[in-house]
Amino acid sequence: MMNDLRTEKSLGLHTTPIPGVLIIDLPVHTDNRGWFKENWQRAKMLELGLPDFGPVQNNISFNDKAGTTRGIHAEPWDKFISVAAGTIFGAWVDLREGPGFGTVFTREIDPSMAIFVPAGVGNAYQTLEPKTIYTYLTNAHWSPRDTYTFLNLADTASAINWPIPLDQATLSENDRYHPHMDEVVPFPAATKNRRALVTGANGQLGRELGVQLPAAGYEFVGMDLPELDISDAVAMAEVDWSSYDLVINAAAWTDVNGAESPEGLPLSWRANAVGPANLAKAAVEHGFTLVHISSDYVFDGTKAPYSENDPPSPLGVYGQSKAAGDAAVTPVPRHYLVRTSWVIGGDKNFMRTMKAFADDGVNPTVVSDQIGRLTFAEDLASGIIHLVRSGAEFGTYNLSNTGDPITWYQVAASTFELCGHDPARVSAVTSAEYLADKQQAPRRPLNSTLDLSKIESTGFRAADLRQRMREYLAGL
Repeated sequence: MMNDLRTEKSLGLHTTPIPGVLIIDLPVHTDNRGWFKENWQRAKMLELGLPDFGPVQNNISFNDKAGTTRGIHAEPWDKFISVAAGTIFGAWVDLREGPGFGTVFTREIDPSMAIFVPAGVGNAYQTLEPKTIYTYLTNAHWSPRDTYTFLNLADTASAINWPIPLDQATLSENDRYHPHMDEVVPFPAATKNRRALVTGANGQLGRELGVQLPAAGYEFVGMDLPELDISDAVAMAEVDWSSYDLVINAAAWTDVNGAESPEGLPLSWRANAVGPANLAKAAVEHGFTLVHISSDYVFDGTKAPYSENDPPSPLGVYGQSKAAGDAAVTPVPRHYLVRTSWVIGGDKNFMRTMKAFADDGVNPTVVSDQIGRLTFAEDLASGIIHLVRSGAEFGTYNLSNTGDPITWYQVAASTFELCGHDPARVSAVTSAEYLADKQQAPRRPLNSTLDLSKIESTGFRAADLRQRMREYLAGL
């Protein structure tokens, strides 16, 4: 039954009647010793068009007899299926809610091909030769808390034409009694009922994510101190990480001056480096997607705009601890490291302070030689959700509002003007002059402008920062 492996195929990709189910041709190299193939090669598979699904587990099933039949199972994870020996008759049924529910696809699979099966598609196979070895990669671990969807192998609606009749095949007792199509509860749509945990949920970004994630179809769970300290390994071990599809780390120590003090230095490193390292470990073990928020302070401000590939060069403890956290997260297979700058949102931020000064008759002095772009929390949250939902390639992305870069002095003066006050009440000062009499105050990067071309190539473009400034102040 097996195709002649001496006829070597080229690496190729083919679609099927079920959206997301893909057939992959695998080159098999043969000689007098046997054969060899690259069963999974991430770089080549991504270039071919497969999603970067981040496998965390490899399973192998040895089937002693022809006619061994397993399925039809639809789990909440993706599978990359192949055969190491023998041949199978594979059957796939779309059990996801939507117009494709019930669509069937069948195909014989031998070692020269593989198949990618997205979450929610029912998967089954029957061995056509004895001693068949069936293998598959998955991007999540089985959990007793998850809900699984099953379909009976003998379902008349799907009408799968098994090569070896089921009454002559070898089946498990469980597989014999799965429900038929009219009893199957469809697998939820891609984001429906998925759970997202946000650490640092009481901060500017955390609160905005609490608004936008439920609207995007996620069940939102927010945690912050003292409920969860991500730098505490004991507390982290008590969290059921397997129940989350997405974890967004918005927790951080952001007191830049305080990080330089004897008391603040260890706290900054715990929150910004040890905490992300603990989350990275959990992400690898449990297979969830980890989004980590980075900062322009990982750079020294001497070269701008900064791209995602520029090496870190932090000037102070805060930037150094953030760079260490970035390094801990980067090896996670399913991660988005989102680097941002000058975040505005919530009840306490620079623009609110300037408005209060303007209204109270205070005439502030603000640095005029630090340049960058503001990032409004609503756009930062929207960009993060866009990356996750669009299936953008995992990795590092710069994210801020768009428009010409601006100085902190210009932000302050514009705030005064937009609130109906004289912008001349704001005085300009250099960073060196501002920090001259301040203790434990590190240098700030003079240019924090980030190159946004990478995230814009995924289809996301944040609003112009000056437009957002007007809207933000009008809403106060």
